[in-house]
Amino acid sequence: MNEQLKLSELNGRVKKAIGETFTAPVWVVAEISELKLNRNGHCYLVLIEKEENGDAIVAQAKATIWSYTFRMLRPYFESTTGQPLTEGLKVLVSVSVEFHELYGYSLNIRDIDPTYTLGDMARRRREIISRLQNEGVADMNKELTLPLVPQKIAIISSFTAAGYQDFIDQLTNNPSKYRFHTRLFPAIMQGNQAETSIIGALEQIYLYENFFDVVVIIRGGGSQVDLSCFDNYNLAYFITQFPLPVITGIGHEKDDSIVDLVAHTRLKTPTAVAEFLISGLTRFDNYLDDQKNRFVASIDDILLAAKSDVEHYSRSIIPLVREKISKGTSQLNQTIWKFDNHVKIFIQNQTYQLTRTEESLRHEFKNFSQIQLRYLEKTTRALSASLQAIRLNNNELLQRKIQRTEKSVKKIVSERLHYLELTSQKAMLTDPARILARGYSITTYNGRALKDTDRISSKAHIETRLYKGNIISEVITILK
Repeated sequence: MNEQLKLSELNGRVKKAIGETFTAPVWVVAEISELKLNRNGHCYLVLIEKEENGDAIVAQAKATIWSYTFRMLRPYFESTTGQPLTEGLKVLVSVSVEFHELYGYSLNIRDIDPTYTLGDMARRRREIISRLQNEGVADMNKELTLPLVPQKIAIISSFTAAGYQDFIDQLTNNPSKYRFHTRLFPAIMQGNQAETSIIGALEQIYLYENFFDVVVIIRGGGSQVDLSCFDNYNLAYFITQFPLPVITGIGHEKDDSIVDLVAHTRLKTPTAVAEFLISGLTRFDNYLDDQKNRFVASIDDILLAAKSDVEHYSRSIIPLVREKISKGTSQLNQTIWKFDNHVKIFIQNQTYQLTRTEESLRHEFKNFSQIQLRYLEKTTRALSASLQAIRLNNNELLQRKIQRTEKSVKKIVSERLHYLELTSQKAMLTDPARILARGYSITTYNGRALKDTDRISSKAHIETRLYKGNIISEVITILK
């Protein structure tokens, strides 16, 4: 029958065998899976080893760093690596292999090599960057178009962070008095929970994708230990897939983080991000001023040319009107002169005939009797009265004709003056400035007046000139 051992005896032999085999500490490469500190200052860990090309655990062991050793190893490791001793790190540690009959197998960590972890961190950083590049996503957020006037800002930061307050103060109190709409999506900005917290904030912002212009990730700087959460694959990948441009102002003292590398725009500090946004509005404001000046100058040129044309037409019309008035006046004067001559000749002829008749009658009736003479005198007086009446009638006829001629001349002159006045008013009414002042507008596309929707398409930019100011519009829908 085989030898029978008590469990304590078996454990004793295992302990003895381990003690005889591992007489001195050995250096072991492992990844920290769990790390806990108790109130006495002792540190309890679980070390694991994963498959070379996978995440499957192929080995595991409990480990301990006693308080007196931990007080020395911890600051040494963190000051050298700039990284806290925490879960997920790959470490090279010197351990003594121990076995206790009651508690079993464990490793007692005596020393740690921080240079190995530094190399592993650098390697992991390179692997993350290479992975993002191989997946073709590293520059996806950079390829998004930054709005010309980003004024609706989604902010990921801690509410109590000094960097957040500096950013808000800089943005609010800008010299040009530009107005920004900001909303804070609070997140933890350092430590193991930072990755999940920041991704959660991005997921909330995604619900308002169509409202915000950009996302800003800021914090007030810190040590390499505080900022290590930004060298994270999941967080970096999430940013590459985000539909809005991401601007970072994390405040790294040394190298850029992986989040900085994949973001649309990387800036040093939160205040630098604020200045970047303000300067973008300033550039656009200057562009609008330049376009306004160009437009005003163009309109001034058009008005000057139109004024010149009106003056030219006025100079051309006035001589023609004056010439017609002069010709009409000359013709009227000739008509009056001819009429006056005809009337005078007619009166002279009539007077001459009457005079001859009177003389003939006087001569013939000298020999009549007294009665006949009186009758003749009566007849003569009657004839004289008739002659006087004829003269009066001829004068009245002449006056009426003269009055009718004057009225006709005045009417022609009035009509010509009225035509000239209408022509001048029409020229004034067609003045572009007066047309715009009445509420009309001029719409141009590519510098030419727009008269037909067939010349434009959706997304085209058109300019509308009003009496005061102009509007630049983007065509969304074309109705025909």
